[in-house]
Amino acid sequence: MRIPLFLIALAAACLAHAQTWPSRPVRLIVPFPVGSTPDIVGRTLGQKLAEAWGQPVIIDNRPGAGGNIGTAEVARALRDGYTLLIGSNGPIAVNQALYKDLPYSPARDLKPISLLAAAPQVLVVHPSVPAGDLKQFVEYARANPDKLSYGSVGAGSASHLTMELLKSQARIALVHVPYKGFPPAVQDLLSGQIQATFAIVPAVLPQIRSGRLKGLAVTSAKRTSLAPDIATVAEQGFAYFDATAWQGLLSPAGIPPDAAERISKETQKAMRAPDVRQILESQGFEVIGSSPPEYETFLRAEREKWSRIVRETGAKAE
Repeated sequence: MRIPLFLIALAAACLAHAQTWPSRPVRLIVPFPVGSTPDIVGRTLGQKLAEAWGQPVIIDNRPGAGGNIGTAEVARALRDGYTLLIGSNGPIAVNQALYKDLPYSPARDLKPISLLAAAPQVLVVHPSVPAGDLKQFVEYARANPDKLSYGSVGAGSASHLTMELLKSQARIALVHVPYKGFPPAVQDLLSGQIQATFAIVPAVLPQIRSGRLKGLAVTSAKRTSLAPDIATVAEQGFAYFDATAWQGLLSPAGIPPDAAERISKETQKAMRAPDVRQILESQGFEVIGSSPPEYETFLRAEREKWSRIVRETGAKAE
């Protein structure tokens, strides 16, 4: 039996790829600014993967349009395993329902590799807001519709949709002010230019402890050990409120199976490493490091949930 030459060539090419990947630096695109939550997770993981692969992992921040710009770049990238993405709630699970002309399909154009970590958010307000807990905040907002403004890190971000969910459940009217990253949002919050935002707990814990901001509620199912005195949203009367900020690793769809397998294997190993866990847990994250099928199942549920929330709240991309 004679084997066609093109099959021999294909097999040789696949074997060569398996033996050499990665033979050059890998680019890890973060579609949010330096210092953002996705950036922290990406840099922590990237350093560990670089050690495992013996090749640099270059962090490439491509912020803008709620994460759509950087995510679209990965969706269009060569399917060779040398371009990866840190994905989060907005560009991977929310924006398909929020934007009419999304330049990529999260389900079709991107391959889930691992759900890396998730973190509860905390509702923080400027000290001038006359509220010491969520109930008082809601009462004040109801009595003063559109008087309070809140910041987010962009349309479709976890901070945006979480507040939209609260607005819907509490029947309050707030003005949305989107930012290109968390640092400018928190600066305006500290100065009183805006009055509220949702943020992951460690990002604002120093300001809460110093009294420069007030923490009113956390979005997790139970209180966080980082701020055990702050009650959950559910404890304060809003049951079924589930809004964690998560980060995952994805690649363009259709990358070589050997590259996909190695990326998955090394990513799960990296997320189990004590130093990685220490860094991320100190930032308030629950470290996960899931398998690709587990992440894919999670994403299906997240897309369904946030699409429903966008419909119910009428949230729009400003």
